[in-house]
Amino acid sequence: MLTPTSTFALRLAGQGAARASIASSIARTTACPYSTASMKQHQASARPIGLASTAGPIARTSAAFAASPSSSIVARVVRQPRSQRCNATATASAAAQQKSAPAPGDKLDWETFFQLRKSRRRWQLGFSVISGLGSFVGGAGILATGIADPLVTQIPLDPFITMGLMTMGFGALGWLIGPSVGSLVFYTLNKRWKTQMTVKEKEFFARIKKNRVDPSVSSVGNPVPDFYGEKISSVKGYRQWLKDQRAFNKKRVSFV
Repeated sequence: MLTPTSTFALRLAGQGAARASIASSIARTTACPYSTASMKQHQASARPIGLASTAGPIARTSAAFAASPSSSIVARVVRQPRSQRCNATATASAAAQQKSAPAPGDKLDWETFFQLRKSRRRWQLGFSVISGLGSFVGGAGILATGIADPLVTQIPLDPFITMGLMTMGFGALGWLIGPSVGSLVFYTLNKRWKTQMTVKEKEFFARIKKNRVDPSVSSVGNPVPDFYGEKISSVKGYRQWLKDQRAFNKKRVSFV
């Protein structure tokens, strides 16, 4: 039979064992910060903060992109059917062509055609002079370097004459290239009249071919008056050209 003293001692021993077990569990938790309990507590406490910090910028960026006008335009273009996009492209190209083409009221008459033809001839002449002089000077500079000496020694002429002829050949080549460059510049500046000028020019040369005289019956006293119509620069000049053709035929018949 236990006495009160022994019972009190047993109670103290049981309380001490319980306190020792609690202290050991606390020590294990403190010594191992990556335990299951601590990780669960850390995740539970850190998850809301991480989600809030991650979702905040994404949400703000999405809202800003949705509110921007460019995003709405892109969305409309993406949602637009392919046929409508093709039709829009074709309409834009047709509008650009109509803008470059002359208006329906801007029809090229004969007087304007002759003025444009005269202007084109001036452009051709100007570029012929420029390209001829440039080629002449450039050719002289190239020949002065001695690059053509082997060729000059093989020609049975005086070297100065040979070099002069070659330099003049460079100038003639530039003179022949000039009209092509002048026509290109002229049609670039007068793009709206290019098609109509081509049509008018064909019609003009057809009239010249039809009304000009036969050059085989010409003579010293009765030369052919402007066989190709190069001197015609106006409607009045064309009428005068027709009169000259009739005068030639009349003079030929009267002499026969």
